[in-house]
Amino acid sequence: MATLPEQDFRLTILNSLLTTPHRELAKIWPLHQELVAKDPRFYARLGAWYTDHGDVRDHKEMFIITLALSEFEGHRDVGLAMLRAMPPYQVVRVLDFISGRKKTKTVMEKKDKNKKKADAPAAEPKKVVEDFGLFRNPPRALKTEITRYLREREADVEWFDGSVLVARKAIKRLYALLHVKPGERAQKILFDENPPEDSRLAAMKKLAKATSPIEQAQAIVENRIPYRVAVTVVQQMTPTVLLALIEVMSPQEVINNLAALKRRGAMDNPDLKAAIELKLEDAKTSKRVSAFKADEAMKAANLSADVRAKLEAVTDAQVKAKGRISRPTALIIDKSSSMDQAIELGKRIGAMISTICEKELYVYAFDTMAYPIERGGDDLASWEKSLKGIHASGGTSCGVVFDYMTRKKQYVEQIIMITDEEENTPPMFVDALKKYREAVAADPNVCFVRTPNARDHLEQQCKKAGLACDAFQFTGDYYALPNLVSMVSRPSKLELLMEIMEYPLPVRKPA
Repeated sequence: MATLPEQDFRLTILNSLLTTPHRELAKIWPLHQELVAKDPRFYARLGAWYTDHGDVRDHKEMFIITLALSEFEGHRDVGLAMLRAMPPYQVVRVLDFISGRKKTKTVMEKKDKNKKKADAPAAEPKKVVEDFGLFRNPPRALKTEITRYLREREADVEWFDGSVLVARKAIKRLYALLHVKPGERAQKILFDENPPEDSRLAAMKKLAKATSPIEQAQAIVENRIPYRVAVTVVQQMTPTVLLALIEVMSPQEVINNLAALKRRGAMDNPDLKAAIELKLEDAKTSKRVSAFKADEAMKAANLSADVRAKLEAVTDAQVKAKGRISRPTALIIDKSSSMDQAIELGKRIGAMISTICEKELYVYAFDTMAYPIERGGDDLASWEKSLKGIHASGGTSCGVVFDYMTRKKQYVEQIIMITDEEENTPPMFVDALKKYREAVAADPNVCFVRTPNARDHLEQQCKKAGLACDAFQFTGDYYALPNLVSMVSRPSKLELLMEIMEYPLPVRKPA
């Protein structure tokens, strides 16, 4: 991995944390190794801050892995304190990555392109074994902490039973990997398949045998049986059973399962729909709701206009909770040839940041000329309408918007540009930006939102010219977009770094 410039490496790492590796921890291991080596004090604070404010679970796991393996004083205790708050499936992923394991997956063999279709044999699945993790011995302190983790959970009957219902394999693996002898009750539930009568696992068996909707609903509510578990044992989802399931679901679970609930008729029943809407109202303030999962839920289910509006309100509330933009801002969208994804991204980012802008927000699309965009509202539908007729075509003049803003005397302190960072027509970006800065006496920070496969041409030009800029690499994952708020909602990146350096470190519980 290339060495990062000394003055830029902290901000570069912050930008890297905005991507979603989708469970490929090996890809981000070198990134975390470089930062912890360069600035171990900053790394520990960043880990604590990101655990509370970040959205990407892979990075949260990697902070714990890196801190647990670090030799720097105090790191191990911070990492183990953070581990305590994780659900079992993530604790297993931390342990598995350190210990290493073989993963077997099925892939289809590629066809020989030189053979005719009639002659080529049918593709057959092939088993491929891949290595996952570091294949290192877990530190003794990590083993001790996970053992304490399991013992504490065993002592909390409600937590233990609930966790086993949704993460049985993960919990069994923790006991097996570390050779921890389970307590008597845990042994019966996990390994003997003989759960005590007072356990939620025994209640699951009763639920499977129950025949009347009232009995099923009572078992679900009294034992808080999760939706994804209940649907495997309840043959007929009556309105009574669905109402009980909605009652015990978390706001995030309701959002995740909206399409399934709709297929089962929940949206056609006034009582069930009202119960769902109450959960969506709670989702606005829930710390465990992902901002854009509500948006993705709308795509998965053909929902009514009123329910869609409630989901949009959830997204808006969750984004607002991440911060406010207190600087006049320009959102600039590249609409030149092949920039269809930039236009779509512009709609999403526009809908997101317009809800948190407390000062002016100027919006433009451009090819070789600037297109001022009139905002109609803060929801995605309004931005779809605002950008109607904007199609990807033409050359690329990344500086043309600044000429327009100069003539209009539009003062901004922040520029968010969605682009592939290519330009082929004057005015060029850096030259136009310099003229704009002088004309309106502004010193705006630039945040490039790069489309997939983009270059870093404009970023490098800015750095050579001494202009402040950051970059957010969009990889196609819309779930990662709310992370952009952390970059654009602070008056400066220095303030964000100071906030992280002052963030309190978690304290490991005494033995």
